[in-house]
Amino acid sequence: MSRSRRLIAATAAVAAFAIPAVALPSTASAAPASTAPAATTSPADQGLTPGTVPAPDQRTLDSLGALAPAIIGSVTTPGPDGRVNSDLLRQASTLAENPTLPAEVQQIWKSVIDFLGEPGKQQLAAHQVAERKVVKPGEPEIPSGPNAPKIQEFLYPTLGFGCMPGNGSQTGGNSLGRALVTAGPQQAPAPGPKRGQAGYVYTSLGTGPAVNNSARALWVSWLNIDNGRTGQLQLKRNAKINATSGPGTFTGIATTGKGRVISTIYGDVTTKNKGKVTSCPIAPTIGIAII
Repeated sequence: MSRSRRLIAATAAVAAFAIPAVALPSTASAAPASTAPAATTSPADQGLTPGTVPAPDQRTLDSLGALAPAIIGSVTTPGPDGRVNSDLLRQASTLAENPTLPAEVQQIWKSVIDFLGEPGKQQLAAHQVAERKVVKPGEPEIPSGPNAPKIQEFLYPTLGFGCMPGNGSQTGGNSLGRALVTAGPQQAPAPGPKRGQAGYVYTSLGTGPAVNNSARALWVSWLNIDNGRTGQLQLKRNAKINATSGPGTFTGIATTGKGRVISTIYGDVTTKNKGKVTSCPIAPTIGIAII
């Protein structure tokens, strides 16, 4: 199947994804990655391990998740100038204007609108100035210091439905999901994004190690609103991150070029739990990052 047809199919699938109201099982938040058994991780990758993650808010999943099909659609059909499709901006603005949304959800939407508009341009310009000050010609581009690797969290945690077997139900419990982006050059996620690349990491908390499954894949669709580049990438098991004991961690590196990148992660995660392979769908989550 061609990339365009995959994206169109993904748009339809995400648009049809109904996020049911669910009660989070106690086991879903009982196994943050900070307490999971250590696996084959490098020092740089250890900085990607999630700590305590708040439970997803149903209203956030419902509201922000509605933008995911628009992002995928913009990847399929960029605007006439080759950049961001104006329909994405209009839909984001419309969704953000819902007066019934709680304050915390409205604040997330404000972050999205600002990122797509003039405040985001100013933030990008400031980032580029700081980057020029830090990296001098001829110097090695090696991340260092107590804050490396530098990560940019997705806007909200999400849910994987039925990802945690053994909680007393036939379908398994719901797993908290956390996604983040790293901007190159740095070492994480291994083998490390280079300058102009974005490293994506999705962690399904409380599950066993990740298993690659092309039939039920986990995807990221991304759009650089400054240079017009778009793409879709399958996130896969990383042999250097939580590969032995979990939690299930999926990564990928995309050549986005520098600029503001808006992304959505969606699809299915597959993990091995107590000797049994489990595949489960996730509610889409959205991230914004400066690369």
